[in-house]
Amino acid sequence: MSSPENRIYLDNNATTRLDRDVAHFMSQWLTQDRWLELGCNPASQHQEGRLARKWVEQARDDLLSLFAARTRGMSADQLLWTSGGTESNNLAIFGLISAYPGTLVVSAIEHPSVLEAAKNYELHHPGSVRILPVDSSGIVRLDLLEKWIAELAVSSKPISVISVMLANNETGVIQPISEIVKLAHSATAKVHTDAVQGVGKIDINFEQLNVDALSFTAHKVHGPVGIGGLILRNSLKINPLFFGGFQQLSLRPGTESPLLTSTCAHAIRLALDCRGAACRSMEALRDKLEFEITHQLPDTVIHGRSQPRLPHTSSIAFPGCDRQALQMALDMAGIACSTGSACASGSSQPSHVLAAMNVSQDLLQSSIRFSLSRLTTTAEIDQAVTRIVDAVRKLKQRSMFPVANSVSIS
Repeated sequence: MSSPENRIYLDNNATTRLDRDVAHFMSQWLTQDRWLELGCNPASQHQEGRLARKWVEQARDDLLSLFAARTRGMSADQLLWTSGGTESNNLAIFGLISAYPGTLVVSAIEHPSVLEAAKNYELHHPGSVRILPVDSSGIVRLDLLEKWIAELAVSSKPISVISVMLANNETGVIQPISEIVKLAHSATAKVHTDAVQGVGKIDINFEQLNVDALSFTAHKVHGPVGIGGLILRNSLKINPLFFGGFQQLSLRPGTESPLLTSTCAHAIRLALDCRGAACRSMEALRDKLEFEITHQLPDTVIHGRSQPRLPHTSSIAFPGCDRQALQMALDMAGIACSTGSACASGSSQPSHVLAAMNVSQDLLQSSIRFSLSRLTTTAEIDQAVTRIVDAVRKLKQRSMFPVANSVSIS
């Protein structure tokens, strides 16, 4: 087992390390006398509660502004605090489809928190869900979506809600959200996008995207785990998942955390402030990783390489290697990576994203996801390439001479 100081973390799409500045921000509030302002219940009517409420609402306004949503007047957009991306996605799916009954459309490459929510809805409302396929490069089929909208427009269940992620968490491929919105809104359908992986990596302007709902979370941008949100277009109806409190207009009841909401806003502000330089660095390091690996292992395949991608995500197939064996070998070699979404990592099933792209079985069974962050260094990528190439070559050699290897090991 590799020592902690020699490990290289390339699983940032699962979660990111807490930024030192963010940790310092939190510790200041936890260790100073002002803890009452961020430690009290913001629903309380006393002075301490009112101070806590001030910080929750300030963080809400800050984030709406950071995402270029409307913050003032009768047309102001809304932000509901949640525990993170999974809850935000579930609230969007169930909250919207119950408020706007009809057919729900989700893409085949969505995060499990969207796909499983859709599957659950289909169980209780048979025939009310359609899964939108993608092409071989991982882009959703707009032609098919347009056809479905036209076909169902005259049915008893027209398409009313569409959920397509802004950018894929496994391949990094960016989806044509603007085109989806145009098609949807022409038929009065609502659009939700899971923007969790895109925050801090690509420009996200809520007004320009023109989506009706957008999910985000803090722990993908070096913020704390356990806080995220759902931004809703002004006047959009949504039904709650939880009951038993009046907080957030009873749409997401439960005590809000002034500390977590303020830290979430702080972490996302940092990510957006340094986005330009961070993205250039991540993209250069990702390209270096891919170039060196494909140069030394020419049969490797980069999924979605021909399409616009997030700057920090790389899904690579190593033909001839078993993905689980390779992931374990890399872990032993000191590299943290994954075979797909962290929410599905307990499953032995191959990536549903790559399966939706109709990649060959050899590529499907040999693909690994590497995801960088703004804290990733050139030295780490150089060392990662060496370890990855070495691990792949050893696995391939063992697969060629299984008997000899079993004898030598014993």
